[in-house]
Amino acid sequence: MSIILTAFESSPDEGRGLARDMRVRWALEEVGQAYHVRLVSFAAMKEAAHLALHPFGQIPTYEDGDLVLFETGAIVLHVAQRHPGLLPEDADARARATAWMFAALNTVEPPIVEREQSWYLEGDKPWYAERLPGLNARVRARLDPLSARLADAEWLDGAFSAADLLMVTVLRRLEGSDILEDYPTLRAYIARGEARPAYRRAFADQLAVFTASRPVG
Repeated sequence: MSIILTAFESSPDEGRGLARDMRVRWALEEVGQAYHVRLVSFAAMKEAAHLALHPFGQIPTYEDGDLVLFETGAIVLHVAQRHPGLLPEDADARARATAWMFAALNTVEPPIVEREQSWYLEGDKPWYAERLPGLNARVRARLDPLSARLADAEWLDGAFSAADLLMVTVLRRLEGSDILEDYPTLRAYIARGEARPAYRRAFADQLAVFTASRPVG
């Protein structure tokens, strides 16, 4: 049976590759695993059939035979553990890569998402201008040590791994903001991730969904 992912029928990211199914698509492309995508509407995500796959009514979900997973970190880790190419063979190096996967999602991403959501939810409020410097400072508190860690390195810990895959997708949420302008090391790191053939295939597939969903005329 083919692996099945769920993804937005009409993605709010407008084809920029920010929806979280992008991470799973990229991982599967890196390890050469075929998959099928089932598109779901926002309404369908809250219905019983989808809630049976994802109790919080979000995307993506991952189905492979009898196995059903949710949460992108768990899915990417599962793919990386089951197929060669996304985790080192050495046990200690594999453990370090896993630690960086958790760091991407639990340490670096939360302040980035908080800043992003604040703009959507509070950007028109009178207090937003006063709140923004604090939001930016929390993001920079994560980017400073991350940039120092990379320094002249190509990837986080030796060869490209699932840790870099997740970290690049997290950092991409800042593209278009002025924050990344101060971090040339991180901009170059993102560009290296985006240049990988597997990333380009995954991005093209996700973009095609958005293009097909746009009204004509």
